[in-house]
Parts: sequence; C-alpha cells; structure tokens
Amino acid sequence: MNICAIICEFNPFHNGHKYLLEQAKKLTGCDSVLCVMSGGFTQRGELSICDKFIRARHAVLGGADCVLELPVSFSVAPAEIFASGAIKIISSLPEVKYLAFGCEDPAADFSESAKILLDESDLFKKTLKNGLEKGESYIKSYADAFEACGGKKGLLSSPNNVLGVEYCKALLRSGIDISIIPVKRTGSGFSDENLTENFSSAGAIRKNINSPKVKGNVPGYVFEDLKDFSTEQKLFEELAGYKLATAETSDLKKIFGCGEGLENRLKNLSAIPYGDLVAEATGRRYSSSRIKRIILANLLGLYADDAQSFIKNKLYLRPLAVKKQSADLILPALSKSDFPVIYKMRDIEKLGEVAAKCFKKDDYAYKIWKYIFKIPDKGFDYMITV
Repeated sequence: MNICAIICEFNPFHNGHKYLLEQAKKLTGCDSVLCVMSGGFTQRGELSICDKFIRARHAVLGGADCVLELPVSFSVAPAEIFASGAIKIISSLPEVKYLAFGCEDPAADFSESAKILLDESDLFKKTLKNGLEKGESYIKSYADAFEACGGKKGLLSSPNNVLGVEYCKALLRSGIDISIIPVKRTGSGFSDENLTENFSSAGAIRKNINSPKVKGNVPGYVFEDLKDFSTEQKLFEELAGYKLATAETSDLKKIFGCGEGLENRLKNLSAIPYGDLVAEATGRRYSSSRIKRIILANLLGLYADDAQSFIKNKLYLRPLAVKKQSADLILPALSKSDFPVIYKMRDIEKLGEVAAKCFKKDDYAYKIWKYIFKIPDKGFDYMITV
C-alpha cells in the first residue's frame, strides 16, 4: 500500500487541517494517511489545549487513518530536531511513499533549498557570521546567508516553510525515497491571531477560544470538545517557574538553544511572573518561542544530548488512534517497521535501553500534562479506535 504521512500538532484540529488531509489524499492518491502528532506540549513551548487522544480522534474523524505520537523530546525542540525526529519515525515505515505539509509557497524548490542549508558553504558561514556581528537576529542572519547562496528570498520567513525545508533536510540525510507534497495553506497566516469566518489559524482559535466565531473554524466534533474548554495556564506557569527557579545553570545549558549566558539570564529572571519573564528574555537574538521552549524543556527534563541520541537509535511507534475501517490495512503496515509498536504495557519490554529512555520521557510529560489539567492518571493509556 502507499501511505502519505503528515507531521502535525493539530492544536486544535481546524478547517485548514481538514483541507490539508483532503488535499494529501487528492494529490497523492494514497491508500492511507498517517499522522505523526505532538503529544501534550508543542514546538512553541506551550501546552496543547486538548488531550492528545482527543486530538488524535479529531484527526481520524477529519480524514486520517492512523495517528502516531511524536516523542516529546522531538516535539519540544527547535525545527531541525522536530523535523529530524518525525522523519525518523516515518522513515522506519517502508510503505510511506509521500510526505504532505502545509506551506505558504508550494512552488518553492524545498529540496534544493534543503541542500543549500545542509551543505552550509563557506559563503553561507561567512554571511551568517557577519550578520550576527552586526547585531542582527539569528533568524535574519540565517535567512540572509541562505539568500546569499541562491536561496529564494523570503522563503524562510514562514515557520511552515522552514519546517518544509527541515523535513527535506532530514530526508536527504536519511537517504529515504519519500516524495514531498507541499500544500498551500488556505485562509489566515500562521501568525495571524485574528479570527476569520472559517479558516483561522490555530493560534487565533487558541487566543479567542471562547468566541462564538470558533464554531465556524473547526469541524463540529472539535467544537463539541472545545466549547467547555478552560485553560490551566496559571498552574503550568507556576510549575515552570518553580522548576526554573530551582534548576542548576549547568542543566539549563544542556537544553537546545540555552547557552552563551542565556542560562544565567533566565535564572536571574526566574522570580518574576512567567509572562514578564518571557517578555524580558525575548529580543533580537532570542525569539519568544525559543524562550518558552527552553522553559518547557526544563520543566520536562528534555536535554539536547538525549534527543540527538534518540535520533541515532532504534525507537518505537506509539499509535494514539486508528480509523476502524482502516485498521486491517494500516496496522499491519506499522508492523513492517523495524521499530516495535507499543499497543500494550508489556510491549514496552521490547524496547532497547535508548528507546526505553525516550518512552519514559513521553510518559513523564503526559503525567505532567494530566496533572496540570486535573485529569487522574490511570496508568497505561491504550490506542483508541474511531
């Protein structure tokens, strides 16, 4: 069978995501769509607003055949690690032939752009260094270096395009033959926090979660799970603040992107409220997403060396949800992976030492998420059938 993979967060699942799933099927003619989705925490260093099993259910109702969990060590990490970890999972499945993703510029040559960034020529390194020495932000300096080496101007200005390029970089490294299917985003831009009538960004929906306009932006089954939503941000911020205040700077330096004195700055700011801390630490050099991601990684005990080790070793597949009508096709396809599939608690015994450590971090993160949302921890959580 031919499977099309989609790497996602679905926080929450909305009309634009449903459109992506529909286009993935239409453009590839695939037999099944397999989503690899973040769990309780996101790449922007934030809480997922719905339980991962609920979001996986939404995805299946929206057109996916199966949803796998992206390990938290990858989901709460810079774009390159986020992409590399997801491709690690996907490339273990021989029947995945396509990777579809939303982007602003589907006509761009993502593979050629990936080669430029993968090689990082002397010109690239020199331009990047010059930009940083002039006081430019890392993001701008990186984009300038990319353009100096022939990259398309403005391509890296969108997080979705950046992830598309990172997916291609990871595919090139892996040597796996998977065709990329860029799908133009419809409706609001990624960073637009204003609600429209029907195709708002996930960020806009989260920001305006109690607005009646949300109903027009998400499928009915999603709205039913969102209409009584109440945020638990305050408890999350208190836990994250406490963990930062009691952290050793030596441990903070082990987190992706936390070095060059940033670890000391964060420690010095740890006594002030979370929102003020993020605002104070954000600047030309460090984006707010990077700061929030570091704070979250510290809360969850996620370190760079671990994530890099996980990428290099055999891991596992953790299905969260499967479509009932597709189970007889997609689940046997998962079994063809050389990674163990975790359906039951005893399947954890199949994991090697490195994979077991990765899984343990997932388990710990989910316990934290459930504690924040006041959901009792009843032990192992089983895949749901939709």
